[in-house]
This record gives sequence, structure tokens and C-alpha cells, in this order.
Amino acid sequence: MPTMHRTIEYHNEHHPMDVVESTVGLYEWQTQRSCDTEILVQAPGKWCDLSLHFVWSDNAEAMQFNCAFDMRVPKARQGEVHELLMRVNERLWLGHFTLWAEEGLPMYRHALPLRGAIGPTREQVQDMVETAMYECERFYPAFQFVIWGGYSAEQAIEAAMLETVGEA
Repeated sequence: MPTMHRTIEYHNEHHPMDVVESTVGLYEWQTQRSCDTEILVQAPGKWCDLSLHFVWSDNAEAMQFNCAFDMRVPKARQGEVHELLMRVNERLWLGHFTLWAEEGLPMYRHALPLRGAIGPTREQVQDMVETAMYECERFYPAFQFVIWGGYSAEQAIEAAMLETVGEA
């Protein structure tokens, strides 16, 4: 499919990243906007800090969003982590988990196509952030079980997805 260069004009004086910046600002997290098309955010999680990275592409008219765990996967465990990624991704409705092999970082990724729209809405940005954080919190224990506990991917998913019933 040929790539067409598009020039987007923002009639409302707000670049799509302005919406991201104002939305994540509501959470009062540490934010760094390195350029017009990129924002980095550090967010506290239940298990570890999360690094959120938003990138806007005028050509694709889309926003790419990554949410990385503050953990490194040793090379010896990367094969089992890839198996875990497959099992985790089967359980997701939106986005997917991947391993940034160069850095050994597990991360959640999602893209928001916005062709024909001026940019994302505040609600769309909140949905991306809240979905990513929910999924990262939900599957963090499985990654820990595989990386540091020596579990297989199947054992880690079973242990992480264990839901208690009733009260003690």
C-alpha cells in the first residue's frame, strides 16, 4: 500500500498531543514533552512504576501508545516470556503486550487510528491510559512469576489469573 504524505491543519489550535498532555496532566504525573509529536509520562502503578509514551504521526493520522513495566527480562528467560506474551495477548480486547528485545522491556502497546478526525478526545486518551494500566497491573504478577520465579508461561498465567471467591 503506497504511503501518502498528508499535511494536517489543526483548526482548533490544539495539536493532538495537546489533548494528551492536558489529559495526563489531570493525573498529576511527571510528564515530559520532548517535541510536538511525543510525550513521555511516569505513572505510579500498584506493582511498579510505568513509563507511558505517546507518539503522534501526521502521515498515519494515528497515535501510538506504549506502556512499559519497570523491569528487565534476562536473556535466559526471554523465550518463556515470549510464550507468556502469546498467552496474555489471547486474553486482551484492546492492545497487546510485546517485548522490546533491545532493552528487555515488557510493554503494552496500542494504536489509535484517527483518519479524518482532528485528534483524540480526552475520553479516548483516558481509555487508552486506564486500559493499559489495568492490563499491566493484571498481568504484572505473571511476568514476575516467569522472570524471577522460574514458572512456565502456563503456570504463571494460572497463578496470576487465580480469582478468590468469598471472604476469609
